[in-house]
Amino acid sequence: MHPEDLKYTAEHEWVRVTGPDTVRFGITAFAEQSLGDIVYVSLPAVGDPVTAGQPCGEVESTKSVSELYAPIDGTVVARNDGLEEAPETVNADPYGDAWMVELQVVDPAQLDHLLDAAAYGAHLAEL
Repeated sequence: MHPEDLKYTAEHEWVRVTGPDTVRFGITAFAEQSLGDIVYVSLPAVGDPVTAGQPCGEVESTKSVSELYAPIDGTVVARNDGLEEAPETVNADPYGDAWMVELQVVDPAQLDHLLDAAAYGAHLAEL
């Protein structure tokens, strides 16, 4: 149900390691399903610093607006600008084409504090 190769936050972001000091992240299928039809995505700019657990963007749906939280500390090195033109991609492919931000990581050890797929599944079962 949750891709095994990813890490997760309790706030429903996923994280994929893309290089020795880079990660990509987005929102989980649970998050996008909870939000409903995504109509707008606001992402941080390339070069912006982000702090773990702090808001760095927004995802708006027909139901509500939800903040996007940085999963770890880093600097934005890429953003998925395609989501501005096609925010519905988040609903169609949350773990693939709908990645949101790529970060240059400040401290790769922070990844060890994120949830694996089994722990994220257990977290969802508690909700």
